[in-house]
Amino acid sequence: MNRTLFAGIAAAALAAPAIAQQQSVLPQPAAIAATRAALVNGKPIPKSRVDAVVRQQATRGVADTDQLRKAVVERLVNFELVTQEADKKGITKSPEVREQIELAREQVIFEAYMADHFKAKPISDTALKAEYDKVKAQRGDKEYKARHILVDSEAKAKEIIAQLDKGAKMQDLAKQSNDAGSRDHGGDLNWNAPSGFVKPFADALVKLEKGKYTHQPVQSQFGWHVIQLDDTRAAQFPAFEQVKPQIQNMLQEKEVQNVFTALRSKAKIE
Repeated sequence: MNRTLFAGIAAAALAAPAIAQQQSVLPQPAAIAATRAALVNGKPIPKSRVDAVVRQQATRGVADTDQLRKAVVERLVNFELVTQEADKKGITKSPEVREQIELAREQVIFEAYMADHFKAKPISDTALKAEYDKVKAQRGDKEYKARHILVDSEAKAKEIIAQLDKGAKMQDLAKQSNDAGSRDHGGDLNWNAPSGFVKPFADALVKLEKGKYTHQPVQSQFGWHVIQLDDTRAAQFPAFEQVKPQIQNMLQEKEVQNVFTALRSKAKIE
């Protein structure tokens, strides 16, 4: 049994509702047996609990098979045995354990609440496509392959430009750059859209011709840059269907924050 399955079973076990109290008219033994997956020292493990774990595993791509169900039942039996022993020792009454149970309860309720929220107000394909188009537009239709040398003063940046004017190579001079990420690669910043750089850098970059460098230092919050444009190409952007799941997750997270904001606006929090 892998750790993911173990965690899924544990969560489902904590989330499972209490066994319903006996009613005045007791069901027949056969009917009772049909609703339980196992009986552990007289304590039933309901089949609904097994179903909950199997559904949880399905969200992770695990197929619903007899083998999985047998494994789930075995694990739930083990959990029940440990729980019964913990009850005998008073472990389940300790403040620390009760606090963890309450945290798990709140997590389950939160997930159920948000599932209900998105069932009532699903994020439409129209909204997903609009977000995709917005991000794509922000990125632009061109990418730039740039190099730079970052130093801590304008004077030093001008010295580097003077050396470039005399025929020195950016790749060689980059060894004195303060940017450790690109310094050992000749100042290479790979392919990026202008939106991937801070504004002063991007503004200077898009004005350069291929193979040219800035003849005036460019200042940003990081220091002083000397920038060289190696090449340009049409922007490489993934197809909508390829990134649709990521966009959905992003918009769902935004909506969760909106729910929090709305609830907080009506609450008294001290």
